[in-house]
Amino acid sequence: MNCLSFDSLSAYWSLGALTANIVVFFNLLGALLLGLIVGYERSFHGRAAGMRTYGLVSMAAAALTVIVGYPEYWYGGHAATLAAVDPTRVIQGIVTGVGFLGAGVIMREGFNISGLTTAASIWASSAIGILVGVGFYAAAMLLTLLSVICMMWVSKLELWLPTHHAVAVKMRFKSDYVPHKNLLSEAMGELGYDIAWGSLTISCEEAIAEWHFVAVAQSKARSTHLTEVAEMLASFVEVDQFSLSYARN
Repeated sequence: MNCLSFDSLSAYWSLGALTANIVVFFNLLGALLLGLIVGYERSFHGRAAGMRTYGLVSMAAAALTVIVGYPEYWYGGHAATLAAVDPTRVIQGIVTGVGFLGAGVIMREGFNISGLTTAASIWASSAIGILVGVGFYAAAMLLTLLSVICMMWVSKLELWLPTHHAVAVKMRFKSDYVPHKNLLSEAMGELGYDIAWGSLTISCEEAIAEWHFVAVAQSKARSTHLTEVAEMLASFVEVDQFSLSYARN
């Protein structure tokens, strides 16, 4: 049959093909809305990946998944000679591809790692689209709800539960001064922190020593605020420069 003949072209608009397109349309629309819901939480908190990113990821994942269910309508119904379609391979490709997208939003600066929650939620957004694509609509809505709850309120739960937060410390000492491990450990201990000596890195340039390490709070109640740690370090005449930040992800 000529591929440009009327009969060949009309196969793209047969009743079965139109019905499949309508099902695909509603799947895409539902996946987009669910993705936008998850993305709004990220937009609300000023993250780089927002509603558009999540909506597109969820919708595209649904599109790639749902079309696997209608191979008989591919290419106007002229794909009968194609090999059997394996939906699990499509899902595997989606998850792998979105993994690279999520890796692009993870940033590391010193001991701080940011973007992990955003990357994980983008991955969850693709799973939402996959669930919509295969027809598990209730499960997709539940995953959307749980994802939003996790991103909005689990952080508050973490603040309420007993935790040991960590502080990344960078200290630059004055020329020819040799820092003492015990003195620094005692000073940090008085503020309620234990130095994680396994994180210690030491560099020296032109007789100027520089220490990088992580101090872990002994308890939430006993540890002092970051400003008090800064005041303590500023009181050391041997310290030329320092920087502090919460080691978080």
